[in-house]
Amino acid sequence: MTGVAAEEMKLAQVQSGEHAAPAVDSHAAEGAAAHGADAHGGGGIDPVHQFEIKRLIDFRNCYDPTGANCTKPEHFDHTFDFLSFTNSSLFMTIAVVLIVGFFIYAMRGGSLIPSRVQSAAELFYEFVAKIVRENSGEEGMKFFPFIFTLFAFILALNMLGMVPFSFTVTSHIIVTFALALMVFLLVTIVGFIKNGPGFLKLFVPSGAPVALLPLLIVIEAISYLIRPISLSVRLFANMMAGHMMLKVFASFVVGLGVVGGWAPLLFMVPFTGLEILVAFLQAFVFAVLTCIYLNDALHMHH
Repeated sequence: MTGVAAEEMKLAQVQSGEHAAPAVDSHAAEGAAAHGADAHGGGGIDPVHQFEIKRLIDFRNCYDPTGANCTKPEHFDHTFDFLSFTNSSLFMTIAVVLIVGFFIYAMRGGSLIPSRVQSAAELFYEFVAKIVRENSGEEGMKFFPFIFTLFAFILALNMLGMVPFSFTVTSHIIVTFALALMVFLLVTIVGFIKNGPGFLKLFVPSGAPVALLPLLIVIEAISYLIRPISLSVRLFANMMAGHMMLKVFASFVVGLGVVGGWAPLLFMVPFTGLEILVAFLQAFVFAVLTCIYLNDALHMHH
């Protein structure tokens, strides 16, 4: 009996050990998972987080009427999500208000001896008018309001993105592509209205050998069709890359602290100035290329 009892006690210990082992493993797994979560999200600066679209006014409908299970996108009805007001919408609205408010305030008197603000508004006007005349000719001045609005809008969005804790709308490809597609459609419509089917001669280089025409026509057609892509990616990539670089160096400043953070901080000062220059140049390049594309539609020459 004593031997049987001993054997039963050993068997019970083995069984209890088998049941306890998974519990220990589960706790270890939970600890490892928590450690991994801390390692990935433990207070570091994410350079991509600044580009996140956030809904300020949400028009999505949750399938759960109690709202208890509304944490993932699949929990919502997205039928009216296009009406949601986001941080991108907010900064586009701010840009429009600032542009309209600036020119209304600057030109409120319209005196012959302009104030400093009026002079700034007139210089801005003449600057864009010069871009249009030099790249599209006098005939292109018919589209001056469009190009002026486009340049002012992109410039305002780029400069707003330089304000700390703001949002850079032009760092999103969907925004820049929408602007570029609008330019592309305008140029194409104007080209066919102005020249009729003769606008297709744009794809036939003058003086080219007949044997090379099939190849050249394909190349010219592809180069024309990718205009909205190149125009949008240029603006989007420059704005996004610059802001990511600033965020990365800002993380170096925070991470290195008071002792070692001075070096990246000193680098950030001129780099911020360079980024402001890039913000202006990208709006300028967008406006100039728009005028060049319009010139192709208005004056059919190669």
